[in-house]
Amino acid sequence: MKKIIWLFFLVPYIISAQKPVVKIKSGAISGIEKNGISIFKGIPFAAPPIGNLRWKAPQPVKPWTNIKECTAFGPSPFQASPVPFMCWSEEYLIPKEPINEDCLYLNVWAPKKTAQKKAVLVYIYGGGFRSGGAGCAIYDGAAVANKDVIFVSINYRVGVFGFLAHPELSKEAPYHSSGNYGLLDMVAALQWVHDNISAFGGDPSRVTIAGQSAGAFAVNFLCASPLTKGLIHGAIAESGGSILPSSIRPNIQLKQAEKQGVEFAKTLGVSSIQELRNKTSQEILASTGGLSAPFEDGYFLPKSIFSIYDKHEQNDVPILLGWNEDDKMIGKPSAANEYIESIKKQFGKNAEAVLALYPGNTDIDAAKSQGDLSRDQTFAVQGFTWANMQSANGKSPVYVYNFNRKLPAASPESDFGAFHTGEVVYAYDNLFTVNRPWEKADHELAKSMSTYWTNFVKTGNPNNNSLVKWPIYTINTKQVLQLDKKIESTQLPTEKKLALLSSLY
Repeated sequence: MKKIIWLFFLVPYIISAQKPVVKIKSGAISGIEKNGISIFKGIPFAAPPIGNLRWKAPQPVKPWTNIKECTAFGPSPFQASPVPFMCWSEEYLIPKEPINEDCLYLNVWAPKKTAQKKAVLVYIYGGGFRSGGAGCAIYDGAAVANKDVIFVSINYRVGVFGFLAHPELSKEAPYHSSGNYGLLDMVAALQWVHDNISAFGGDPSRVTIAGQSAGAFAVNFLCASPLTKGLIHGAIAESGGSILPSSIRPNIQLKQAEKQGVEFAKTLGVSSIQELRNKTSQEILASTGGLSAPFEDGYFLPKSIFSIYDKHEQNDVPILLGWNEDDKMIGKPSAANEYIESIKKQFGKNAEAVLALYPGNTDIDAAKSQGDLSRDQTFAVQGFTWANMQSANGKSPVYVYNFNRKLPAASPESDFGAFHTGEVVYAYDNLFTVNRPWEKADHELAKSMSTYWTNFVKTGNPNNNSLVKWPIYTINTKQVLQLDKKIESTQLPTEKKLALLSSLY
């Protein structure tokens, strides 16, 4: 009986011992342990950007004295309610609740500590800078941690909450600029990683940033920004880059962005920032319009990314980047005659050269060309130009991939090929999070891709003796790795197309 009573009193201590506790600079936190991985969710890395901190650079988090329980994701940033669109299914979307302006939280998956500090991967979600969140199931970090890399996923402000510029905001900021708060959130998260990751067994001198779509555009921004010097040591960009103007990142500067902010305030019937701060989140979201794009603000981004790379001023770190075969952003394709007219309207005197590579002689040709052109204009030409500029103006290597695996579909309605975002579950070995009829080849590809990715995080080189060799991309050789059922290195198959598009900017 005494033994039973003794065990009864021991139970709380046994349970407590199973909860990993880490002391970071702002206080102690507890998480959970699952299959040998310590998982911490919802760690605040900055003060809540609400009230008078709305539209300000992230501020330090207030320290705490008790052990803070960090076992659930923090809210996703405030945004329109997510719904499936195009080829995305529910598995690719953030949870519908909660969303909140109080969103500056990050999550850590850490393998068991060893004497040797571990490399770190910091993941930045996509969503066009309008949506997204780190709580999405496909961003689970356990498989990466099982490969002896610490995985960190971060939230950042999106839409008007993350990118509004306004003359009043520029005046009140000590750095005399405004907007790009979502990007400054990323810098704050990286500073948090630099300051705290050693407490989880991580090496602050081996931090690789990674992102997909808008997250990849952000990775390019972070590589170019002077604010990240010493905080990043490698970069992975999946389907995105910000070297050239695009529909995701138009080429605007601070004064133009401030004018857009003034016009936005008018739509809400106010003229001052204090009046805007008094509006509810929902009132602001309802009038957002298109205020969601990063721009040259003179602070985070002092000049164009093209100029920064041209003058060799970027963070010169190893880069792994690429795009998907079906990275297209179109709905129902136009008929051949409509397609040809749209090309003439968009490209003017260069239309003939474009049509020679993206023909529209028949409706079938036009449909394929529209998809290819959408992929190349929105994503591929960004990666192509970025890889060329890093190769020409940097010392660190570049590795380029093409993801060609057509994801298995349960029905024709979900058959979108190697679609935008499709590679994420392979790169981080998370096929289990998506409901598709996976084949043995998919699991094998996921194991290979996640090994390439984590090798790169650890060493700046994705290769090892068990994998197909991934050649370094140079401006002269243009060798890429084709990721499909069969993995092989080839000459970039779309080189002529991308060279033409790049020359037209």
